[in-house]
Amino acid sequence: MPTSLSPYNGLLIWAVAAAATVGVITRPFRLPEAFWAVAGALLLCVTGLLAVPDALAAVARGYDVYLFLGGMMLAAELARKTGLFDHVAALAVRSARGSARRLFVLVYGIGTLVTVFMSNDATAVVLTPAVLAATRAARVRHPLPYLYSCAFIANAASFVLPVSNPANLVVFGEHMPTLAGWLARFALPSALAIAATFAALYWTQRHALAERIATEVPVPPLSPEARLTAAGIVVMGVVLLAASLLGADLGWPTCLAGVATLALVCARRPALCMPALREISWGVLPLVAGLFVLVAGLEKTGVIAQLAATMQALARHAPAAGTWLPGAVVALAANVVNNLPAGLIASSALAAGHAGTGVASAVLIGIDLGPNLSVTGSLATLLWLTALRREGQNVGAGQFLRLGALVMPVALVPALACLLW
Repeated sequence: MPTSLSPYNGLLIWAVAAAATVGVITRPFRLPEAFWAVAGALLLCVTGLLAVPDALAAVARGYDVYLFLGGMMLAAELARKTGLFDHVAALAVRSARGSARRLFVLVYGIGTLVTVFMSNDATAVVLTPAVLAATRAARVRHPLPYLYSCAFIANAASFVLPVSNPANLVVFGEHMPTLAGWLARFALPSALAIAATFAALYWTQRHALAERIATEVPVPPLSPEARLTAAGIVVMGVVLLAASLLGADLGWPTCLAGVATLALVCARRPALCMPALREISWGVLPLVAGLFVLVAGLEKTGVIAQLAATMQALARHAPAAGTWLPGAVVALAANVVNNLPAGLIASSALAAGHAGTGVASAVLIGIDLGPNLSVTGSLATLLWLTALRREGQNVGAGQFLRLGALVMPVALVPALACLLW
C-alpha cells in the first residue's frame, strides 16, 4: 500500500530493524534476545517513526502466538520438573543399544512426529530438553548432532500439516486449504525436505556419530505427576489437531491444555507450582512482541506494495520464476526478520497481489524451510537456542550458519522443484 513516509524515515526504520536483528543474533553485553527486539520496538515509537497505537495494534496481532507459546512452555517445564524427560531419555538410550547413529535416527524420527502433530515450537520447547537428558544419560561425548537434529527437523517437517507451524496459519489466513488439499499440495515437498535434511545432517555429523554410547542406563520410574504431564501433552496434541482441522485458533486450546495440566499436577504436588512458573523462559513473549512491532514499522515503508507488484509481474512474465523466486527470497528474508513476522508481510503481499496457488505454496515453503539457515530464522530455533543456554550448552550464530548454509539449500531446492513438477 502507499506510504506517506519520507525516504529518510523509511531508511531509519530499516536501520532500526537491522540493528535490532543483529542484537538478537549476537546478544551484545550478554543481554537477552528479548532486550534487543523490545529496544528496537521502543526506539521506533520514541522517535515517532511508528505511532504508539500502531505499535500496540502490532503487539495485539500476536496474542494467539503468545497463548500458544505459554501453553507449550508450561507443558515443557512440568515435564522437566516431574522427571518425564529423564524417563523418556533413558528409554531412548536403551533403544539405541550402544549405537550413536541409531540414537541420532531415533531422535530425528521422534522430532519429526512431534513437529508434524504438535508444531515446530513444541519440538524446540518440549523435545530439546529430553534430548539433552538422553545425551547425558548415554554419556555422549559429542551431543551437538542430536541437538542440531531437534533444531533442523523443527523447520524441515513444519509444513506436513497446517498445525505443524503457526506460520502456516499466518501465511494462508482465511484461505487455508482443506486438509486433503493441503496434503495433495505439500506431502511430496515435505517428504523430500525431511529426507534431504536428514541426509545433509547425517553426512556433516558422521564423524561425531561414530562413537559408542552407554547401553545400560537406569530408567527412573514415572511418578503420578509425570504420568499426568504426559497425558496432558498427548491431550494438547489432540486438541491442536482438532483445532487445525476446524480452522480455529491454536493459542487458546494450547494455553488451556497447559493450564489444566499445571492445575492437575499441582493439585497432587502443590510445591511444584511456583518453581515451574518461575523457571519458564518468559522472555520469549516480549521477544515475539518486539518482532511484531518491528514488522509493523517495516510495513510503513511500503514493502508490501513493492512485493505485491513484484509477484504480479513475475506471474505475468515468468511463471516458473514466479514460483522459484518468491520462495527463495522469502526463505532468505525469514532469517532477517524471523519467519513469523516475515509470514505476516508475505501474507499481506499475497493478498494484495492476488497471487495464485503456486506462488502462495512457494512462499509457505520458503517461510518454513528458510529458517534452517540461521538461528534467527524461526521462533522455534530461538526457543531451541534458549533451551540449550538454559542447560549450559552454547551454539554460536556463526557455527549454526556454517551448517545451515549446507543443510537449508539441500532441502529448499527439491521442495520448490516439486511445485513446478
